[in-house]
Amino acid sequence: MERQLLEQSLADHHREAYLWARQCCRYDDEQAKDVLQEVYVKILEGRARYNNLSSFRTWLFAVIRYTALDILREKHLVIVDEPGDNDHPALPADEPPDEPVDYEALLRQLPARQAQVLLLAFYHGMTLEAISTVMDISLGTVRTHYDRGKKQLKELIALNPVQDHGRR
Repeated sequence: MERQLLEQSLADHHREAYLWARQCCRYDDEQAKDVLQEVYVKILEGRARYNNLSSFRTWLFAVIRYTALDILREKHLVIVDEPGDNDHPALPADEPPDEPVDYEALLRQLPARQAQVLLLAFYHGMTLEAISTVMDISLGTVRTHYDRGKKQLKELIALNPVQDHGRR
């Protein structure tokens, strides 16, 4: 891909890329900015090359995910994508009943892979096949995380009677 087209594609996907980087960094804005800067440098220097085997966005999200994992490992921080990562902060029990539901906090209670699959599917509008490519896991594994994540999130929402979630 020629540089001008590459730069335009990066600009077109910048907002979504930043949001995905932030999600990969467990909502740490500064860490997400560092990850995204490293991703752009990798791409523009040619250390990460788009091969047209998937959509540009799917490829970009995969580069972001792997870069985030690498940076977190280098800094000896908890790797949020490792299987078995169940150390998630709980919601405060004394939350005022008139405040809106904090979906970010609810997602943090899910295992990391389930949360990432749900974010990619619902927030970023990706297909399960694209999620499989981004996360480098089989389609069956994506389906499992998707189904389990939806069920667990539904339970968490039901346990959080703070608002009616727009349903009556």
